[in-house]
Amino acid sequence: MSSRPPGWLTGDALLAQAVGRPDAVAVAAEGSPHTYGELELAARRLAQHLQGLGLERGGRVAVQMENSWPCVVSIYAVWLVGGVIVVVNPQTKEDKLAYMLADSEASVLLTDREPPASGALTVVRADEIDAVTAAGEVELAPAGTIPVDLAAIVYTSGSTGVPKGVMMTHGNLVFVTESVVRYLRLGPDERIFNVFPLAFTYGLNQLLLAVRLGATLLLERSFAFPTPVLERLRAQGATVFPGVPTIFATLLGLGEAALLPSVTRVTNAGAALPTQFVAGVRRTFPNALVYLMYGQTECVRVSYLDPDLLEVKPGSVGRAIPGTEAVVLREDGLPAAPGETGVLHVRGPHVMAGYWRQPELTTRSLSEGGHPGDRVLRTGDHFRTDEDGLLYFVARSDDIIKTRGEKVSPLEVENVLYELTGVREAAVVAVADEVLGQAVRAYVALAADAEVSELEVKRHCRARLENFMVPREVIFLPDLPKTETGKIRKQSLREAE
Repeated sequence: MSSRPPGWLTGDALLAQAVGRPDAVAVAAEGSPHTYGELELAARRLAQHLQGLGLERGGRVAVQMENSWPCVVSIYAVWLVGGVIVVVNPQTKEDKLAYMLADSEASVLLTDREPPASGALTVVRADEIDAVTAAGEVELAPAGTIPVDLAAIVYTSGSTGVPKGVMMTHGNLVFVTESVVRYLRLGPDERIFNVFPLAFTYGLNQLLLAVRLGATLLLERSFAFPTPVLERLRAQGATVFPGVPTIFATLLGLGEAALLPSVTRVTNAGAALPTQFVAGVRRTFPNALVYLMYGQTECVRVSYLDPDLLEVKPGSVGRAIPGTEAVVLREDGLPAAPGETGVLHVRGPHVMAGYWRQPELTTRSLSEGGHPGDRVLRTGDHFRTDEDGLLYFVARSDDIIKTRGEKVSPLEVENVLYELTGVREAAVVAVADEVLGQAVRAYVALAADAEVSELEVKRHCRARLENFMVPREVIFLPDLPKTETGKIRKQSLREAE
């Protein structure tokens, strides 16, 4: 296992690797390798340029780029100058981008897109970044940043439809990175695959892990065409493969063509991995430890299941990550008994500082712990524990279906749907019903050449579920809508009603 972190700030790890492993490959993007020495020098040159533009400690800089070398350089440049990155998905639409820029009061936008028209915003294009970082002496003024200062504002969907900015400090990100390094038992020789946008915490965490270790990040822009991506991963000897259920579904559909024997760690986050996928994932990654995890943007990561318990504790997402606590509480604030559903609460140095410019929302999500300065995050997600204290995800707070006076966990129904041969993707949502209050609707995408009828789906569900949990209707689609990170977009399915 690796030693203590080389510093307290997000940029400290890069500075340490540039001294200790300057010739090691930090990032392989678009077929081009870049060393830690190159990354540190390019980041410092861009940081100096940002200082010349007037950026000061605490100033916000929006970074909207595809996964690329300039994107990685931009993130570290902002941190080295003491700025706060506002990571923006490259696919973000113009109106949402305008909201995020205005809300965060970003003074600079680093982008590989057509920039918005704004006189108050300084725009630096990706080709300009290449020019700025190509040559020149560096005299970077000290930023004076400390661990409690903001490092990032990560916008995530709000219940009102307006994005909310999660404030993460340097201390938050350094701590959670160290915790993940420890439970995954990673070392400096890792080659970490990442296809998730660096604008999302799951993707950003892969970059932080790689730099923390002095390892190599194998950066890809998309998994839309898996065959060439898999060929590159084999050629590069990938050892760590982070995924989400839709990516694993794609791999399972490829069969032996997806085998990745070099991988020694597989992680799943973002959405629960159907238990029916586990055997297939093990076949695809025959030499890997498989980690099922749960997280939220508000703390990056909450829990993980020890790989030795994968078959022993099916459906579990394990225990709190090292150095933190996760408890399930009832509505009255008391701990839920084993098997009893409650809301998950999280304590630890990884808990966000709050929501940017939304004090009321922050107050609803964060509460005081048992001593001054202690913060407890109310995740809003429903969980239960077993007799051994392991966590089981039940549903997002807004996913629970209330029908016939009963509560239905969509995940429980989805797991049953995945048991049916031919089902490739499944999602269960609530639809309004005058009599029932809400009715259960299932959306299903079938594997190629599979033939499954609505009657067969309902018959299969009736044999395994209580009557009130059986979908009233089943809608077949070629593919279910996805978010940019590959999660099934249930909100789109609800709106399709």
